[in-house]
Amino acid sequence: MGPPAFDDAFLHDLDALFAWRRDVRRFRTDPVDEGALRACLAAAHRAPSVGNSRPWRFVRVSDPGRREGVAASFARCNAAAASGYDAERAAQYRSLKLAGLNEAPVHLAAFCDDATVAGLGLGRASMPETLAYSVVGAVQCFWLAARARGLGVGWVSILDPGSVTALLAVPETWRLVAYLCVGHPVEEHCDPELERHGWQAEDRRGGTLIER
Repeated sequence: MGPPAFDDAFLHDLDALFAWRRDVRRFRTDPVDEGALRACLAAAHRAPSVGNSRPWRFVRVSDPGRREGVAASFARCNAAAASGYDAERAAQYRSLKLAGLNEAPVHLAAFCDDATVAGLGLGRASMPETLAYSVVGAVQCFWLAARARGLGVGWVSILDPGSVTALLAVPETWRLVAYLCVGHPVEEHCDPELERHGWQAEDRRGGTLIER
Protein backbone atom coordinates (compact mmCIF):
# COMPACT_ATOMS: atom_id res chain seq x y z
CA MET A 1 0.00 0.00 0.00
CA GLY A 2 1.38 3.38 -0.99
CA PRO A 3 1.54 6.56 1.06
CA PRO A 4 -1.68 8.52 1.67
CA ALA A 5 -2.59 11.41 -0.60
CA PHE A 6 -3.42 14.65 1.23
CA ASP A 7 -5.89 16.84 -0.65
CA ASP A 8 -6.24 20.62 -0.56
CA ALA A 9 -8.95 20.47 2.12
CA PHE A 10 -6.63 18.54 4.42
CA LEU A 11 -3.77 20.96 3.79
CA HIS A 12 -6.07 23.88 4.59
CA ASP A 13 -7.05 22.23 7.88
CA LEU A 14 -3.42 21.48 8.65
CA ASP A 15 -2.48 25.13 8.19
CA ALA A 16 -5.37 26.07 10.49
CA LEU A 17 -4.11 23.61 13.10
CA PHE A 18 -0.68 25.25 13.07
CA ALA A 19 -2.28 28.70 13.37
CA TRP A 20 -4.49 27.68 16.29
CA ARG A 21 -1.84 25.70 18.18
CA ARG A 22 -1.08 28.65 20.52
CA ASP A 23 0.45 28.46 23.99
CA VAL A 24 -2.49 28.30 26.44
CA ARG A 25 -2.33 29.71 29.97
CA ARG A 26 -6.06 29.97 30.79
CA PHE A 27 -7.68 26.58 31.39
CA ARG A 28 -10.99 25.22 32.54
CA THR A 29 -10.69 22.86 35.49
CA ASP A 30 -12.89 20.06 34.14
CA PRO A 31 -11.06 16.78 33.48
CA VAL A 32 -9.45 15.71 30.22
CA ASP A 33 -10.77 12.56 28.59
CA GLU A 34 -8.25 9.80 29.27
CA GLY A 35 -8.59 8.34 25.78
CA ALA A 36 -7.85 11.71 24.20
CA LEU A 37 -4.79 12.18 26.40
CA ARG A 38 -3.48 8.73 25.51
CA ALA A 39 -4.03 9.42 21.81
CA CYS A 40 -1.96 12.61 22.11
CA LEU A 41 0.83 10.71 23.84
CA ALA A 42 0.72 8.09 21.08
CA ALA A 43 1.22 10.92 18.57
CA ALA A 44 4.20 12.13 20.59
CA HIS A 45 5.78 8.69 20.35
CA ARG A 46 5.66 8.96 16.55
CA ALA A 47 8.03 11.93 16.59
CA PRO A 48 11.37 11.66 14.79
CA SER A 49 14.43 11.22 16.98
CA VAL A 50 18.16 11.21 16.40
CA GLY A 51 19.33 7.68 15.69
CA ASN A 52 15.80 6.45 16.47
CA SER A 53 16.74 6.92 20.13
CA ARG A 54 13.23 7.92 21.33
CA PRO A 55 14.67 9.58 24.46
CA TRP A 56 11.44 11.24 25.66
CA ARG A 57 10.05 10.24 29.03
CA PHE A 58 6.68 11.72 30.03
CA VAL A 59 5.69 11.96 33.69
CA ARG A 60 2.13 12.82 34.69
CA VAL A 61 2.22 14.93 37.83
CA SER A 62 -0.96 14.25 39.81
CA ASP A 63 0.19 14.37 43.44
CA PRO A 64 -1.05 17.65 45.02
CA GLY A 65 2.14 18.13 47.02
CA ARG A 66 4.33 17.82 43.96
CA ARG A 67 2.10 20.17 42.02
CA GLU A 68 2.37 22.70 44.81
CA GLY A 69 6.15 22.33 44.69
CA VAL A 70 6.20 23.04 40.96
CA ALA A 71 3.94 26.07 41.47
CA ALA A 72 6.28 27.33 44.21
CA SER A 73 9.25 26.97 41.85
CA PHE A 74 7.35 28.98 39.24
CA ALA A 75 6.55 31.71 41.79
CA ARG A 76 10.21 32.05 42.80
CA CYS A 77 11.52 32.08 39.24
CA ASN A 78 8.78 34.42 38.08
CA ALA A 79 9.60 36.93 40.82
CA ALA A 80 13.29 36.75 39.92
CA ALA A 81 12.50 37.31 36.25
CA ALA A 82 10.36 40.38 37.04
CA SER A 83 13.22 41.90 39.03
CA GLY A 84 15.35 41.97 35.88
CA TYR A 85 13.21 44.66 34.24
CA ASP A 86 12.83 48.35 34.96
CA ALA A 87 9.85 49.38 37.12
CA GLU A 88 7.41 50.02 34.28
CA ARG A 89 8.26 46.86 32.38
CA ALA A 90 8.28 44.81 35.60
CA ALA A 91 4.74 45.96 36.39
CA GLN A 92 3.63 44.94 32.92
CA TYR A 93 5.43 41.60 33.32
CA ARG A 94 3.62 40.88 36.59
CA SER A 95 0.28 41.54 34.90
CA LEU A 96 0.86 38.74 32.40
CA LYS A 97 -0.53 35.27 32.99
CA LEU A 98 2.44 33.06 32.22
CA ALA A 99 1.26 29.67 33.45
CA GLY A 100 -1.91 27.68 34.08
CA LEU A 101 -0.47 25.56 36.85
CA ASN A 102 -3.33 26.15 39.28
CA GLU A 103 -6.14 25.45 36.81
CA ALA A 104 -4.94 22.86 34.27
CA PRO A 105 -6.26 19.39 35.13
CA VAL A 106 -3.23 17.63 33.59
CA HIS A 107 0.43 18.34 34.25
CA LEU A 108 3.03 16.52 32.16
CA ALA A 109 6.79 16.77 32.59
CA ALA A 110 8.79 15.80 29.51
CA PHE A 111 12.30 14.55 30.20
CA CYS A 112 15.24 13.55 28.02
CA ASP A 113 16.83 10.26 29.06
CA ASP A 114 20.49 11.06 28.50
CA ALA A 115 21.44 7.45 29.31
CA THR A 116 19.22 5.79 26.73
CA VAL A 117 20.94 3.00 24.82
CA ALA A 118 18.34 2.98 22.04
CA GLY A 119 20.02 3.89 18.78
CA LEU A 120 23.49 3.14 20.20
CA GLY A 121 24.45 6.80 20.02
CA LEU A 122 23.93 6.99 16.26
CA GLY A 123 23.88 10.54 14.87
CA ARG A 124 24.74 12.49 18.00
CA ALA A 125 28.49 12.10 18.51
CA SER A 126 29.18 15.53 17.01
CA MET A 127 25.87 17.15 18.10
CA PRO A 128 24.78 15.58 21.40
CA GLU A 129 22.16 18.27 21.90
CA THR A 130 20.04 16.55 19.23
CA LEU A 131 18.93 14.09 21.92
CA ALA A 132 17.07 16.88 23.74
CA TYR A 133 15.91 18.33 20.42
CA SER A 134 14.22 14.97 19.78
CA VAL A 135 12.17 15.48 22.95
CA VAL A 136 11.11 18.92 21.69
CA GLY A 137 9.89 17.21 18.51
CA ALA A 138 7.79 14.83 20.60
CA VAL A 139 6.35 17.75 22.57
CA GLN A 140 5.34 19.47 19.33
CA CYS A 141 3.64 16.30 18.05
CA PHE A 142 1.77 16.00 21.35
CA TRP A 143 0.80 19.67 21.17
CA LEU A 144 -0.67 19.47 17.67
CA ALA A 145 -2.55 16.26 18.48
CA ALA A 146 -4.00 17.95 21.56
CA ARG A 147 -5.08 21.03 19.64
CA ALA A 148 -6.77 18.83 17.01
CA ARG A 149 -8.85 17.34 19.85
CA GLY A 150 -9.86 20.70 21.28
CA LEU A 151 -7.30 20.64 24.08
CA GLY A 152 -4.86 23.40 24.93
CA VAL A 153 -1.24 23.04 25.99
CA GLY A 154 0.93 25.54 27.86
CA TRP A 155 4.70 25.13 28.09
CA VAL A 156 5.93 26.44 31.46
CA SER A 157 9.61 27.36 31.23
CA ILE A 158 9.78 29.70 34.22
CA LEU A 159 10.94 26.94 36.55
CA ASP A 160 14.12 25.73 38.20
CA PRO A 161 14.75 22.43 36.36
CA GLY A 162 16.94 21.03 39.14
CA SER A 163 14.36 21.46 41.86
CA VAL A 164 11.52 20.18 39.67
CA THR A 165 13.54 17.12 38.67
CA ALA A 166 14.32 16.37 42.30
CA LEU A 167 10.69 16.94 43.28
CA LEU A 168 9.48 14.37 40.74
CA ALA A 169 12.01 11.75 41.90
CA VAL A 170 13.03 10.61 38.43
CA PRO A 171 16.32 8.89 37.50
CA GLU A 172 19.42 11.07 37.67
CA THR A 173 20.02 10.65 33.94
CA TRP A 174 16.70 12.30 33.06
CA ARG A 175 16.91 15.97 32.08
CA LEU A 176 13.85 18.23 32.20
CA VAL A 177 13.01 19.63 28.79
CA ALA A 178 9.40 20.81 29.15
CA TYR A 179 6.70 21.14 31.78
CA LEU A 180 3.28 21.12 30.13
CA CYS A 181 -0.14 22.18 31.37
CA VAL A 182 -2.95 20.45 29.47
CA GLY A 183 -6.71 21.06 29.50
CA HIS A 184 -9.64 22.71 27.80
CA PRO A 185 -8.98 26.41 27.04
CA VAL A 186 -11.15 29.06 28.66
CA GLU A 187 -10.85 31.19 25.52
CA GLU A 188 -9.75 30.67 21.94
CA HIS A 189 -7.37 32.97 20.04
CA CYS A 190 -5.17 32.41 17.01
CA ASP A 191 -2.84 35.31 17.86
CA PRO A 192 -0.05 35.03 20.47
CA GLU A 193 -1.12 36.14 23.94
CA LEU A 194 2.02 38.24 24.42
CA GLU A 195 1.07 40.29 21.37
CA ARG A 196 -2.55 40.56 22.44
CA HIS A 197 -1.59 41.93 25.86
CA GLY A 198 0.98 44.38 24.55
CA TRP A 199 4.20 42.70 25.71
CA GLN A 200 5.58 42.68 22.19
CA ALA A 201 4.61 44.16 18.86
CA GLU A 202 2.78 42.12 16.26
CA ASP A 203 5.28 40.37 13.99
CA ARG A 204 4.09 38.61 10.87
CA ARG A 205 7.40 38.46 9.03
CA GLY A 206 7.74 34.71 9.54
CA GLY A 207 10.99 32.84 9.27
CA THR A 208 13.80 33.97 7.01
CA LEU A 209 15.11 31.70 4.32
CA ILE A 210 18.71 32.49 3.40
CA GLU A 211 20.22 31.20 0.21
CA ARG A 212 23.88 30.29 0.12
